[in-house]
Amino acid sequence: MKATFEYRQTLVHDTDKSTDILVTFPRFLDTVGLIEQDFVMLFGEETAGKFLAKWPTFFRPRVIEDSKGLVLNAHVDDLIKSAQGESDAGWDRDLASLCLLLYLLPPTSRRHKKTAKISALQAEDYLLQFLRVGTSIQTFLSNVEPSQPFLLCIGEHKKRIQNFYIIMDNKAIPCKAQTSVAAFDELFKAHFVFSTSYSQELDSFYVFIQTAVYNIDIGASKERPRVKELRARFLNANK
Repeated sequence: MKATFEYRQTLVHDTDKSTDILVTFPRFLDTVGLIEQDFVMLFGEETAGKFLAKWPTFFRPRVIEDSKGLVLNAHVDDLIKSAQGESDAGWDRDLASLCLLLYLLPPTSRRHKKTAKISALQAEDYLLQFLRVGTSIQTFLSNVEPSQPFLLCIGEHKKRIQNFYIIMDNKAIPCKAQTSVAAFDELFKAHFVFSTSYSQELDSFYVFIQTAVYNIDIGASKERPRVKELRARFLNANK
């Protein structure tokens, strides 16, 4: 896979061939760690390690604190409690805090006026979905509408996930990750490895992660004012 990296990058940037990348390179579907390998070849070890190093200790506490200023409803309140480790229900601390970031950077108006803007709650399904252990993944995939990559979490309940998959082109790419924070790290990196655009519903969310956490293309990416403001406030909080 290392030997074919440059050829693979040529394919993923070719609009006529990019949709067949998992057919051309089926090893992504049965060999874990390949997304990380390609991302490191694109950006280097230092950039590849930024999310795991920064999210739990630096960004998660700031997201939680900022979320307390939101207009609270039952779901947001539950997410805050889960993110603080104060609830046995819902997602674990890292996934709950990532969902909270969706409320700080909610979906913006759609490009097509006839299509209704969705809520932050609805946007969560574009980021991650839960499947109980024993449920058929193939059945799940057959009912999933084509969309940008998202994280499928399989477990007895949301607090204890046993396996993570990145769903792309109606296929399940197994994650190497054993933790939710590492699984999201792989999901983010998949966008660059496969040259896949962000889901429109999650654009501000992902651009913030890209620029604030990974420090990729700051100033070169199209950023909404809210993304710039939140990044500046988080990064300058202790200066």
